[in-house]
Amino acid sequence: MAVTFYDVNSPAGLKKLDDYLLTRSYITSYQASKDDITVYGALSKAPSAEYVNVSRWYNHIDALLRISGVSEEGCGVTVEGSAPITEEAIATPPIGDTKAAAAEDDDDDDVDLFGEETEEEKKAAEERAAAVKKSAKKKDSGKSSVLLDVKPWDDETDMKKLEEAVRSVEMEGLFWGASKLVAVGYGIKKLQIMLSIVDDLVSVDDLIEERLTVEPINEYVQSCDIVAFNKICK
Repeated sequence: MAVTFYDVNSPAGLKKLDDYLLTRSYITSYQASKDDITVYGALSKAPSAEYVNVSRWYNHIDALLRISGVSEEGCGVTVEGSAPITEEAIATPPIGDTKAAAAEDDDDDDVDLFGEETEEEKKAAEERAAAVKKSAKKKDSGKSSVLLDVKPWDDETDMKKLEEAVRSVEMEGLFWGASKLVAVGYGIKKLQIMLSIVDDLVSVDDLIEERLTVEPINEYVQSCDIVAFNKICK
């Protein structure tokens, strides 16, 4: 279902966007999508820290665009009351009105609106072009569903805290699902938990070896085993 925002550069529009993002990490999905890019591009500048949720989201999307780009399609979003969003504006954050500032510093007679670009402007243009190209070429990554067995040290391990520790692991492309406790024997239970991953972003082996079985989580977790691993068909 498409989402509509109005005049996101006004205080009222920013407040509504801030309230909307209070319980959401992204605009319409569980991961960054082109809907986030649409809203991001509609913002004329980085939001004030007064809008805590918008600032958190904006800084995250800003980092994604600089590092990897965004290719997820999203569900559709409309931003009304804002200037048209160009591909250049979407590719990178607003860089600021450097040309206007330079014009104010110079005398009117020295202003050359058609002069050569500075090195900084050339570099910024190249970075924008590279970001657009990378985002356009990046294909949708495959996804997988995984079932993990998470085993405690003994029957005295607090299984509630074990599950909390497991779910505290956050990675881009990692989504925890349903879970249950399964009796093993001698009063010991193991945690079976579902998760879905974006294949290009998350390695289950690395998740186990580098996140789930190291400090501080290994206070509760003795070992993890992959019970099932299935590709999610599109």
